[in-house]
Amino acid sequence: MLVKQRMTTHPITITTDTPVSESLSFMRQNNIRRLPVLNKKGELAGIVSEKDLLYASPSPATSLSVYEVGYLLTKLKVKTIMAKDVITVAANAPLEEAARIMVDNKIGGLPVMKDGELVGIITETDIFTTILEMLGAREQGLRVTIHAENKPGLLNRITRAIAELGGDIIALGTFYGDDRATGIVMSKLRGVAEEPLLAAMDKLGIQVEDIRSV
Repeated sequence: MLVKQRMTTHPITITTDTPVSESLSFMRQNNIRRLPVLNKKGELAGIVSEKDLLYASPSPATSLSVYEVGYLLTKLKVKTIMAKDVITVAANAPLEEAARIMVDNKIGGLPVMKDGELVGIITETDIFTTILEMLGAREQGLRVTIHAENKPGLLNRITRAIAELGGDIIALGTFYGDDRATGIVMSKLRGVAEEPLLAAMDKLGIQVEDIRSV
């Protein structure tokens, strides 16, 4: 799966001269937390988050009146507070690359570029939504967690046993255990009962850590 398949296309943008007050309004009206900032040529010049805008706003404890605060925020431009060294990702990059960049840089969103042009934005919410789909979180079925050594052919043995029982794999995910020598396999199944599955795994010498209908 690629970034372009999960990003938001035609993202809402602002310009470097957009007032802070207007930028906050855009975010609240559209329920978003970051905005790409474009220069007069329409090129990506920066990015600003809701946190950036709130930090730039006067404290509630200020002695200024509501009208004075509002006036100041209309005069303060986004270009003075935006992040200028923008971390981006390519539209054709694998989705996990976008996730890695976000985790490594502790950021919640990335402008998506193609041929030097802003074509979208991908956020942590897009990543979480994809994980929900990968793990079948919104699907009903038998959720099975298996703990086993990382050995060649492990997944083949598990999936073959499920197929022989007439089970249908809705979702499948693999993760490291306490160390890289052990692995965790999480699957969501339909068409297979708990007891026959446990018996099949036991016959293969595979430890079922958790099993439940969800």
